[in-house]
Amino acid sequence: MELNESVTQMLVEWNRGDESALERLTAVVYDELRRRAAAYLKRESDADTLQATALVHEAYVQILDLKNIKWQNRAHFINTIAMLMRRILVDHARERHSKKRGSGERGLPISLAGPFQKSADLNLVELNEALDRLAAKYPRQAHVVELKFFGGLGMKEIADVLKASQEETSVRTVERDWAFAKTWLYREMKTVSIP
Repeated sequence: MELNESVTQMLVEWNRGDESALERLTAVVYDELRRRAAAYLKRESDADTLQATALVHEAYVQILDLKNIKWQNRAHFINTIAMLMRRILVDHARERHSKKRGSGERGLPISLAGPFQKSADLNLVELNEALDRLAAKYPRQAHVVELKFFGGLGMKEIADVLKASQEETSVRTVERDWAFAKTWLYREMKTVSIP
């Protein structure tokens, strides 16, 4: 069975109340999620304050707390994990900021898989707020940023997730959405330079 189909099947079984399906699901997706979280945190300026394992565990705890969710497929699961990781990371950044009380808080270096210069600093809370504003006007483009930046997905994976979410989207469209969103966020935030 293909990985996407097996994950979807485990999610369906979990929906039906099969707790062992969650254990099997965890075994299948945990390493992938941890690699994505580690790759994200590697770009963060204060990477030692939050570990990839802790990020994945917190996301899983929050997944377990979601009640009455009917998992549709792997794409739905990845969407949800990306959204939860975004919330966790933003909450973590806010907590760090409140502890520092504005005393020279360092920004989050953002590479966004290479399109922004690595030397650029970005405040994660500011990015989150800008992303919310982008979503109000351009929801699909904001979704692409969330899946790429917080979910660690590649362009083809993002296209697959959007297709599974009933948004028929090609890889080329995702690439255009990504380029548009980068430009929009740059103009909105004026803190990140694009090569």
